Amino acid sequence: MAFTMHSHSGQFCPGHAADELEDIIKHAISVGYKTIGLTEHMPRYEERDLYPEELDDPKASLAVLPPRHNAYILEARRLQNAYASQIHIIIGFEAEFIRPSFAPLVQNLFAESPHLDYFIGSLHHVHSIPIDFDKAMYAAAVKAAGGSEERVYEDYYDLQYEMLKALKPRIVGHFDLIRLMSEEPGRDVRQWEGVWQRIKRNLEYAAEIGAWLECNTSALRKGLAEPYPCRVISEQWLQLGGKFTMSDDSHGLAQVATNYSRALTFLESLGVEQVWTFQRQGHPEAGEVTKAALTDVSVSLKEFRQHFL
Repeated sequence: MAFTMHSHSGQFCPGHAADELEDIIKHAISVGYKTIGLTEHMPRYEERDLYPEELDDPKASLAVLPPRHNAYILEARRLQNAYASQIHIIIGFEAEFIRPSFAPLVQNLFAESPHLDYFIGSLHHVHSIPIDFDKAMYAAAVKAAGGSEERVYEDYYDLQYEMLKALKPRIVGHFDLIRLMSEEPGRDVRQWEGVWQRIKRNLEYAAEIGAWLECNTSALRKGLAEPYPCRVISEQWLQLGGKFTMSDDSHGLAQVATNYSRALTFLESLGVEQVWTFQRQGHPEAGEVTKAALTDVSVSLKEFRQHFL
């Protein structure tokens, strides 16, 4: 059974993704997915958090985000019912933690809709500056951290720890995204003692709260040699008994299941035998008034790989 727990569409993430959500679901069915987690980005609420393409009319850009989120949930629910016989659709969103004040925003957003099943706890910013948008913004984040990549890594993992404590997400998104734009994405982070200690602390807390880390293949399509998280972090996670889920973090049809075969080989080389997903109880009828119950489901890599030989 193949699946992803992290996906986006151009319909609800314009500018960063492509294609209509329904077309993405149809394509996911065609490649053999049996489960798909829909996780469009949550709204942002302040002008300082807008991306460059949104700054021509900041007020309008901000005003459209909450209604777009609501429209996403309604469309996801429609598709969940329409395609229930072909694919198990789970509805979530990708939470932002640009700064600690985002915690109640995430919590309220999740609580207010019975249709939302989960959210991914992610970081895309350090010192309120995007660290995965382009090299210039990453450099600005390094400067804000004091001019050292080692320090910006420390600050990233400190903010991630705050996110984990505040939100306690079921799934932690692209755990080491900070390496994407770095000068040496493949560096062994254990050489930085402060960074490594923070990573181990965060992994220990994630394991304590029962969170899963996603094996996120977007790192591979962006030119990195290993998925998120990298090998040394993955090894440390497994020593703690941590579990992986699987995510393509697709931003359109062309990226659905991208590099899954490579990622499965990576997991197998670590000794991983299974990945985890959710099964929504009462699917698709549940979730009208109160949230549906989710059951943890394991999928063997052997079974998963049958779709990506």
